[in-house]
Amino acid sequence: MFRRRKQKTFLEKVREFIWPSAGWRRAGNYMKHRLARIDGTPYAIAAGFASGAAVSFTPFVGLHFIFAAVIAWIVRGNILTSAIGTAVGNPWTFPFIWAGSYNLGINLMGGEATDDLMGQLDLMFSSFTIVDLVNNPIEALGPFLTTVFLPMLLGGALIGASLWFFFYWPIYKLVSEYKINRMKRRQKNKKGM
Repeated sequence: MFRRRKQKTFLEKVREFIWPSAGWRRAGNYMKHRLARIDGTPYAIAAGFASGAAVSFTPFVGLHFIFAAVIAWIVRGNILTSAIGTAVGNPWTFPFIWAGSYNLGINLMGGEATDDLMGQLDLMFSSFTIVDLVNNPIEALGPFLTTVFLPMLLGGALIGASLWFFFYWPIYKLVSEYKINRMKRRQKNKKGM
């Protein structure tokens, strides 16, 4: 009943995901309404989203949903909104997130950030073979873990923890106001009947 007459092709769906045809403002308003209408308290919704957004700053790509759900469960947040919050880390933002977390982490560890991080990674990963990785993964990945992963983890954890509050407060306010206004509209409609 509510399907499109002409289904979008795969490429059209990808383009729509990258650049919405209705515009970013409308897509943002739609997401705002969808987020505010999720069942739960304003605290749970905001804490869940903030947990997902904070986890996006860690280098555990592929595990963000799991870590976000665990953190949301710990802080009594909404697990669904934690999954939505992981969208803060996306192909558009990951280069900035990774560069910022790496630079902060390397500075906190007393090291010196390299200008050519990709070149350093290429050199590091070309220094061992798949056989080395299978036989002794700790020795093969040791340089990567100490020079890249650990600084990104430290920097990303600090940035994510501080941005948890940055995401929490506006969403808490948005959801609170939305739910209060929705309750007022429902009461007004009941009186009008």
